[in-house]
Amino acid sequence: MIDLTRTFGKDEAVFVLKNRGFLNNTQEKLIPRKGSFTSHPSLSARRYKRIIGIATSLSLLAAALPASAANWWNQTPSISVGPAVVNVINFGANGNGAIDDTAAFQAAINALPSSGGTIVVPDGTYLIDATKGINLRSNTRLSLYGAAYLKAIPNNASFASVVKVWNANNVEILGGHILGERNQHLGSNGEGYGISIQESNSVYVHDITVADSWGDGVLVGTTFGYRTFTPPTGVTLNRVTITNSRRQGLTITAANQVYVVNSSFTGSNGEAPQAGVDIEPQTLGTATQLRLENTVMSNNIGNGVEVHTNVYGLVINNNTADNNQGYGIYALGPTNFTVTNNQLNLNYLFGVDLDWGTNNVQMYSNTITYNGAAWFIARGLSPYTLGWAARDITISSGASAITQYNNTITEVRPPSMGPI
Repeated sequence: MIDLTRTFGKDEAVFVLKNRGFLNNTQEKLIPRKGSFTSHPSLSARRYKRIIGIATSLSLLAAALPASAANWWNQTPSISVGPAVVNVINFGANGNGAIDDTAAFQAAINALPSSGGTIVVPDGTYLIDATKGINLRSNTRLSLYGAAYLKAIPNNASFASVVKVWNANNVEILGGHILGERNQHLGSNGEGYGISIQESNSVYVHDITVADSWGDGVLVGTTFGYRTFTPPTGVTLNRVTITNSRRQGLTITAANQVYVVNSSFTGSNGEAPQAGVDIEPQTLGTATQLRLENTVMSNNIGNGVEVHTNVYGLVINNNTADNNQGYGIYALGPTNFTVTNNQLNLNYLFGVDLDWGTNNVQMYSNTITYNGAAWFIARGLSPYTLGWAARDITISSGASAITQYNNTITEVRPPSMGPI
């Protein structure tokens, strides 16, 4: 491997990959041009100019912020929780995996005083009606034992979530497991979540596993067209493990100051985008001050990380996005975007794709190697085989202000080595 600076434009890159046999027609259809995995329409020149104008305004605003606003993130934020403690067993929860325990959980939460408190969930399997969900209040902590499972009851609802943090501030969720109902879902449509965080501030989710969601493991923001809302602010996910989501591991729509650290989002499969993390505020508003750090986004059918328009101030630092069947990182329109110290390797398409409208990107000190792996895998070859074309970074002609340096990418096969 050597440090190279050459990158291809999007159309040239796709042409080269197809010409060299790096991807087939089916894989080419997965590549967003001026759209996305979620089939959003092409960006017009007018909309592109509007995005740049908004970005410029936000950049000026950011420059005026006090220095203390710069380091807003904290792996272990302080959450104000009331002193009261209740146990769901004392309110009728069975935890035997056979009886609906939703009402017992809600009764325990509602029994807390106005100052809030902690809801204790002992080991066991608790069936939860996700069409109702466990609705947490302000100043509460949902504390699950290590072998406590909240399991969604099969449904055919258009929207369902096992745990809801809606219109609540100072909420902590920790421990245990949440299991979705993707393998028992009663319909073919709808969105089912493990945790949904909407219109809430100061939310800390940590040391928890979410698996088998019909839709997304965790949602921070709101769903398209679901209702008007105020974006959540100050959400931290630390040591959160999400796997086997049908749509994607983590979705962030319109939100402010979201910190994801020491977590993993793997194995998304079933319904596009099938990404590890998808940041997609788009028409819902803006997502500002977002940070992904020391997190794994690998082995997803879609992209490791997917980022759309109306995202400002995203930092992707010291993460791993390997073996995704899309891109390691795909960006369509974010502004003030930093990609640094990441491992982006062995993805089926490029390691990084900076698509139309992406603006003001700092990309440095990353290892982005042996991507474009689809062609090699399809032919029974090692993806570590050197190819004839650059395969790690592609930048659209519609992206602007891209600065990159000190990135390690795959060496191109020299003519002296002969054919593969």
